[in-house]
Amino acid sequence: MCPDPQPQASAATDQLIEECLNGDQAAWETIVRRHWRKVFNLAYKFVGKHDEAEDLTQDIFLKIFKALGTFDRRANFQTWLISISRNLCIDHYRSVRKERETIAREVDAATLSPVSAEISPLAALERRDLRELVRQALEHLPSTLRTAVVLRDLQELSYQEIADQLGLPEGTVKSRINRGRIELARQIKRLQAGQASRSGAAIERRTPRSPRSGESE
Repeated sequence: MCPDPQPQASAATDQLIEECLNGDQAAWETIVRRHWRKVFNLAYKFVGKHDEAEDLTQDIFLKIFKALGTFDRRANFQTWLISISRNLCIDHYRSVRKERETIAREVDAATLSPVSAEISPLAALERRDLRELVRQALEHLPSTLRTAVVLRDLQELSYQEIADQLGLPEGTVKSRINRGRIELARQIKRLQAGQASRSGAAIERRTPRSPRSGESE
């Protein structure tokens, strides 16, 4: 009668964990090698892109390594590992979604639109200034992201029309637009900070200094 392989596999895993906790790098690499594909596939379902899934998988394994000492040896190691991985993927997804929602509120597509004839001259001037700022920020975007944002927010094409024009899947187009808007918001903030700094310096140069104590006015 053949011995049950489960206890043997569990004992082997326990041995690897013990060696990892004792600082054996080779043991940890063995664990990663055995479970990498399962964790990567899970991460890919959440992010949908190979490079991002790889980054997320590496981050997950780093956190699993740090939590290795908390693993209950009576439990199934793979079940524990996948459970942690799924929770971390969910946290990552929520974090990214929250960031995108925040950026979407800050970078309204209306700021990229032409100036309406119905708004006041002051508002029109402010809108033109903002559009110029956006134009400068767009120049700092990678061409792939810039093209996606321009086609969507300036030319107001649908996702499917952009996908057809660029020869890309619609999901890739949506991803580029989201990433482009996030990067655009960052570039706008950077340019605004630079403008504020220059304006402050200019005001300081134009402001007369108060006479020092003892100096004649």
